[in-house]
Amino acid sequence: MPEAMDAPEIMGNVPGAYALGVFRERHPILVRQVREALPYTPDRLRALDALLDEVVRDVMEPLHDPDGPDGTAHDHAAWAAWGRGKIGRRWVDVPFLWAESYFYRKLLEATGYFGDGPWRGVDPFGPAKQAELHSTAVDDELAALDHAATLPEDERAAGVLLGSLWGNRADLSHAITATGGPGPAGELVVDDGALLWSLLRDRAPGKVCVLADNAGRELLPDLVLIDHLLDRGLAAEVVLHVKPQPYFVSDATPADVAASLRRLAGAPGQAGKTGERLWRAMGAGRLALRAHPFSCAPLPYSDMPDDLREEFASAALTITKGDLNYRRLVGDRFWPSATPFAAVTSYFPGPVVALRTLKSDVLVGVDEPVSAALDASGRSWRTSGTHAMIQGRA
Repeated sequence: MPEAMDAPEIMGNVPGAYALGVFRERHPILVRQVREALPYTPDRLRALDALLDEVVRDVMEPLHDPDGPDGTAHDHAAWAAWGRGKIGRRWVDVPFLWAESYFYRKLLEATGYFGDGPWRGVDPFGPAKQAELHSTAVDDELAALDHAATLPEDERAAGVLLGSLWGNRADLSHAITATGGPGPAGELVVDDGALLWSLLRDRAPGKVCVLADNAGRELLPDLVLIDHLLDRGLAAEVVLHVKPQPYFVSDATPADVAASLRRLAGAPGQAGKTGERLWRAMGAGRLALRAHPFSCAPLPYSDMPDDLREEFASAALTITKGDLNYRRLVGDRFWPSATPFAAVTSYFPGPVVALRTLKSDVLVGVDEPVSAALDASGRSWRTSGTHAMIQGRA
């Protein structure tokens, strides 16, 4: 990756910046929503109120005593090390990626997710995830697979790829402060789709790693894409990387994968057939799950541990989904938009393609005249989810 001095890290202390809105608007709303989502006991309500006060006061407090009732010992030392020089400062005065990650870690602590009590392991975002997964909108999207099955092969392949890409707009975190629904598919500012297919079609089928983003309405089309790769012999094996714990509101966990597979397998028509194939693939080891702790670390992928590096190095292709994975892949910095994607991902140990709808400021690999014209349009195209990219390197 280019030297860090080449571009400043994105912070939340710039007036009018997207990151500032996350801290000032999204996080307080989210704490209140979580507080009302489940019948929490008085101790959890007090803890959530304390977190809300901390967010509003804009001062990051340390995690609780690792030997105390909230039981944070499993990762307390790691967060203490990562937070050296940051804890005690304003949320907006430390790198955006780090502060966002720490907020979600603190939210889990407040709900008792890691504690020795009745809320241990209870996903605070579970009610919202389940409501979305079982919505009529999902019924309609699954029914559309019947029509997709009648398309010519190239059109069907393009459809499952674009479905996975634009599924990234179904983001509960982004929806918290959005003014409308996802709406129709928007505009591709980078389209390396041909590269993705060439990496899979022009060589013997191998392992494909997919780094998932959101559960529900995004994970379902991701699973459809995975089924296409396996069913068409484009991948011998797919390893689906998800989060080991709830993260960023709607990020997928192993439990979310299981729920989505049940949703698919229980649907009529082509959706049900897709679910059954994936269910069998899981049992046969052709579809594997990973929930590596680094998936919830507040660090870029350039800092990945050796075992993950070996995993990605052994893959014919790694596909990263979503905005957070993109930020971690290229570095959450104010890069000049024309900075080559290949340059900032040169550290990555194998071919990689990012599927992302734009929901934060970081951006690379877009020609300056293109980004300048979009900036001049007056639209918040970098953060609204209306624009997307399929961006890769061999």
